[in-house]
Amino acid sequence: MKNYLFVLLALVITYGCKSGNPATPTPSPPVTAVDTAGKFQNPVLPVGPDPWVVSRNGSYYVMHTTGNNLRIYKTAAMSRLNAARPVTVWTPPATGPNSRDIWAPELHNIDGKWYLYYAADNNGVDATHRMFVLENASADPTTGTWIDRGQLNLPDNKWAIDGTVLQLNGKLYYAWSGWENDLGGSQNLYICKLTNPYTAEGPRVRLSAPTYDWEKQGFGVNEGPEFLVRNNRVFIIYSASFCGTDQYALGQLAADTTANLTDPVAWTKSATPVFGPYATSGTYGVGHNGFFTTPDGTENWLIYHANAAPGQGCGDFRSIRMQPFTWKADGSPDFGTPASLTTLLKRPSGE
Repeated sequence: MKNYLFVLLALVITYGCKSGNPATPTPSPPVTAVDTAGKFQNPVLPVGPDPWVVSRNGSYYVMHTTGNNLRIYKTAAMSRLNAARPVTVWTPPATGPNSRDIWAPELHNIDGKWYLYYAADNNGVDATHRMFVLENASADPTTGTWIDRGQLNLPDNKWAIDGTVLQLNGKLYYAWSGWENDLGGSQNLYICKLTNPYTAEGPRVRLSAPTYDWEKQGFGVNEGPEFLVRNNRVFIIYSASFCGTDQYALGQLAADTTANLTDPVAWTKSATPVFGPYATSGTYGVGHNGFFTTPDGTENWLIYHANAAPGQGCGDFRSIRMQPFTWKADGSPDFGTPASLTTLLKRPSGE
């Protein structure tokens, strides 16, 4: 019975993790942005759980969890994201398998078409969370027609959130966070191949489970995987621990680009967080990252969400932050430490 109660508790906690529900308390006003000699302060968007960014043709397209629709921000200047006005490109049906709890959307351009991946459930039943796909042939994803490609039928058809895509060496890979069975509990990272952007190919392979103490704060969580490729290395940067704790942080898996990425042996896991946890100066619960490179290719930037005060949990207090990062001698990313809300950062190159 104790184990059963624990599973029920885990389900409740997990449901709250990504909600982005409009019922969440209104966040505190952001720190007033300062523009001093081409500098800015975080946050770049005052409300923005689970941020995602992709660049194409001189524009950045940004998304985040809203809970009840899919919105895209288009901007030429990431540090001025707050000035962009989002375009709602999809709203869920009133009922059905993708009707509620729309979480962690990601926009990818694959072979000249846009694909929008998102997690959703059936009328608020968290155990039914699965991944879904939309397709758009327009050059600009804020325009054109989105075609519903339905559920991305991942191998084993288990609970799934936070899906992302990698196109490498002529192959497509899909990574996500899921449960090992139908009973909830710990969240793991899985990977499989795609035969096309909306068709998965088995098997489902587990790459990482929460094994270190810093991955098990609140309860065991590996989620929000994001691919990062440089030279001959491919990384998965993921979020660890329950997002309702201030100990939420980023972990890392690494492999060679020539390796079999669906083989767990190909990946090496960092024994310590690579970004956070950090609990001071308005940066609490740091996680759910994304990346972009400036148009001139000279700078790499990390985006992520964080709370401005301790104990603010997994709701809409989470705002979008960004800061530059560099590379270590071994070829792995060096994210440094989360910038405080009072830190003046130089705007990205070209802005």
